[in-house]
Amino acid sequence: MTEGGGTAVEWTIGELAARAGVSSRTLRHYDLVGLLPPSRTGPGGLRHYGPGEVARLQRILLLRRTGMGLADIGRVLSEELDEVEGLRAHVAALEEERERVDRRLRAVRHTLRAREAGVDPSPDVMLEGFNDRYEEEVVRRWGEEAFRAANDWWHGKGLAGQQEWKRRAQALVADWAAAHREGAAPGSARARDLAVRHVEWLAVPGTPLHAGERERSVEMVECLADAYAKDPAYAHIFRDAEVAEFVREALYVHTRTRM
Repeated sequence: MTEGGGTAVEWTIGELAARAGVSSRTLRHYDLVGLLPPSRTGPGGLRHYGPGEVARLQRILLLRRTGMGLADIGRVLSEELDEVEGLRAHVAALEEERERVDRRLRAVRHTLRAREAGVDPSPDVMLEGFNDRYEEEVVRRWGEEAFRAANDWWHGKGLAGQQEWKRRAQALVADWAAAHREGAAPGSARARDLAVRHVEWLAVPGTPLHAGERERSVEMVECLADAYAKDPAYAHIFRDAEVAEFVREALYVHTRTRM
């Protein structure tokens, strides 16, 4: 690290390459393609980089990790009118990456605890809406904050809490099937009680039910009710198409009369 141009701190190409974890050849290439020119070139053509170039290199390396090509990175950076806003975007992207790593770490720890306890770490199919596999769907329907809150809630329960919640889910499925088998109507007192239990079961952190948002809660319950009966991805929850349709009708009765 050197002092150049008064008190401004500069790094030689070798120093910057070592700190950034890239090669000097990579930095020379970035210069040749116009992506990262040095702040100045010293005797013998030695490149020097100031704080502004270091900040730009941070953005380049972050975008490279997304798989973006150098030409596209150049376009992105050239369209950024405010360096501060670019750095804020950099911070936001890193925080999102840290959250993803934290979620994966919690999942691996859960699997480790389950293996050490000699139990199956795989969650019941009704619980899969709260794990990373369904992140895209949950975010699309309810937003990033909803997924994050539900996922944090689920992984924060610990193995014993997850197993207890799984037992409640299995009992709910069994009671729905028994009610249908014994001839209960979707609007019967028995079905209404089951619908209340079902909605309470769904009211986990991150959902509109948990937040008490009536319109979005109705939308959520009816969306899931339709999925149980019509979406092949949910067919294995109730296993029987007639039971799934019975649940759908009962939940619709509930949303239209009691929510």
